[in-house]
Amino acid sequence: MPPITVTTDIDRPAPDVFTYATDPTRFHEWQSGVVDGHLESPDDPGPGAICRTTRRIGGADRTSTSEISHFNPPTAWGVRGIDGPIRATVDVTVEPLGPHRSRLTIAVDFEGHGIGRLLVPLLVRREARKEMPANLAKLKQHVENG
Repeated sequence: MPPITVTTDIDRPAPDVFTYATDPTRFHEWQSGVVDGHLESPDDPGPGAICRTTRRIGGADRTSTSEISHFNPPTAWGVRGIDGPIRATVDVTVEPLGPHRSRLTIAVDFEGHGIGRLLVPLLVRREARKEMPANLAKLKQHVENG
């Protein structure tokens, strides 16, 4: 299946959008269910860096680990999940539309392991498809009012 992709235009320069959208410590501000996020080595956000994100799922907090796969500020960033039954691959692209406007695109795909093989097609993709437009609307609001 193709990744789930959402796009929005934001009235802020590309570096501002990129910095906000790729900062795990801010994920809880715009991503539904996220309660915490951080890089293991905040001073080294490049490829190979480890990102931990904690989400509230079914009333419990669950932490997943991702590895940054690419880092090209202020235009491209990506992570791929490396543990757990549901592993996300996320690609963020920021396209400058002028000095004060940008287009943000986020593409998410999932790989199931163990019980995740059942959950990804039955639940995870459907929930992500519902949540992503609202998440991007929150991100846009935070960045534009930031």
